Amino acid sequence: MALPGIVSSPLARRRPIASRARAGRSRLTPYIFISPAMLLLIAFGVFPIAVAALVSLTDMNISGLGDWGNVKFIGIANYSKLFADPSFWQALGNTAFFAIIGVPSVVFLSLGVALLLNRSGNWFYRSLRAFYFIPAITAIVAISLVWGYLYNTQFGLLNWLLSLVGVDQVQWLSDPTLAKFSVALVAVWRGTGLNIIIFLAALQGVPNEYLEAASLDGAGEWRKIRSIVIPMLRFAIFFVTVTTVISWLQFFDEAYVLTGGGPLGATTSVSIFLYQQGFQQSQFGYASAGSLILFVLIAVITVAQLRARRADIEY
Repeated sequence: MALPGIVSSPLARRRPIASRARAGRSRLTPYIFISPAMLLLIAFGVFPIAVAALVSLTDMNISGLGDWGNVKFIGIANYSKLFADPSFWQALGNTAFFAIIGVPSVVFLSLGVALLLNRSGNWFYRSLRAFYFIPAITAIVAISLVWGYLYNTQFGLLNWLLSLVGVDQVQWLSDPTLAKFSVALVAVWRGTGLNIIIFLAALQGVPNEYLEAASLDGAGEWRKIRSIVIPMLRFAIFFVTVTTVISWLQFFDEAYVLTGGGPLGATTSVSIFLYQQGFQQSQFGYASAGSLILFVLIAVITVAQLRARRADIEY
């Protein structure tokens, strides 16, 4: 009912409806933009995990592909078999060893090199940045083959250099203990380049005013790095740490190309173990159970890191 003296028009009555429609469209807009990424995530992330969870409860092998009628539901038998398998525990221990050795090495080495390269902007240091990034964009097979020749016992460059100082041939990839460190060294060298670029990008966001003020107060280089630079790189350090932990828990490429998981299973990671069970021995149900355990392990560690980060921010 219109007030006296005021003429109510159809246009005035439509305005609230149009405003609500615009508000509804504005709320939908973000979801429209992220829908392609969400569809890809569901198709290539969530759906494969769901399929793996289903397959892990069956005895599927290579003969069962495409013929679900021959696949039997066996419940948690694959998981029981997995936890009783010494090879799985050996692979899990190897993965833990690689992560403990590799994660701190990559993070600290990347940060240290980035701090050195950030000290000057001349052409030499810019060339070094590109040089350090090359391993990140080079095919892992090519990298591993080159390192395989370096590690070669008979004619490898490393043993030749050691022979000049009277050191006998070193079994870089044949000794079970030494092979772990040799493979980890290649992975550290390869994984450092990308993280150096990430740290260099983060260092560009450190205000020069803070560093100049600290210099006026008499602070040395190490004091400025410890009190100003490192605190301002906390998010970059957290990001690099999380991604590095995930990549080392999925460690596969270097060990598979260099040693194939040997000698005596010394470099067999969980990922290599799953590949061997699924594609070499055709036990897809058994391998799927292992992949679910690896997924849960990575998820738990990542969530723990995120909670620690949140607690650090709140503090």
